[in-house]
Formats: sequence, structure tokens, C-alpha cells
Amino acid sequence: MKIKELKSKNGKELRALLSEKTLALRNFRFAVAGSNVRNVKEGNALKKDIARIHTLLNNPVTTK
Repeated sequence: MKIKELKSKNGKELRALLSEKTLALRNFRFAVAGSNVRNVKEGNALKKDIARIHTLLNNPVTTK
């Protein structure tokens, strides 16, 4: 996701998206361990999205 898309969401939506992305990353890691993944770049994209969401949640302006 782009940062502009994330900035338009409120804190509650960001927390829900964070839990969704974290679960997706967990499932991705299990798939990698089982050799069921072809797109290994997906993991990096998920980690970056999680970091972007954490950044916005730590910013006091966007958590209102």
C-alpha cells in the first residue's frame, strides 16, 4: 500500500489492517518453510507495509 492510502484511514482501520498484514506475514513464513511460495518478494512488501502502519500509528496526529 502507498502511504497516501494509509494516511486516509483512521486509527481503528489502521489497527485492523495491521493485524491483517501481520497474519498474512505469518502465513507467508509458514508457506516459505513448506516451499509453497513462488513470489518471495511478497514477504518484503508485507514487512514494509507493517512498518508504514506502525509509523502512522506512532504519529500522534493520525491516531485520533
